[in-house]
Amino acid sequence: MKLYTVILIQLMIWSCYTFIEWLSKYDQLLYKVMMFLVFFYLAIMIGNYLMKSKRKTMLATSMSLIVYASFYFFSF
Repeated sequence: MKLYTVILIQLMIWSCYTFIEWLSKYDQLLYKVMMFLVFFYLAIMIGNYLMKSKRKTMLATSMSLIVYASFYFFSF
């Protein structure tokens, strides 16, 4: 159940990232990459706090990124 909760929270984090990226559509690519890294770090820290296992946190983060990327790229 913790894995499911972490994935849902991380999907919310990726949705916030998309909204912030949309607001900063005129920024340079470097700033968007830095912003992605900040959100990635935030997702890992929150996942690690809830899961208390680095391996499971990385699994949850990769699963949430795959789900999010599939919705993001295939919805357009």
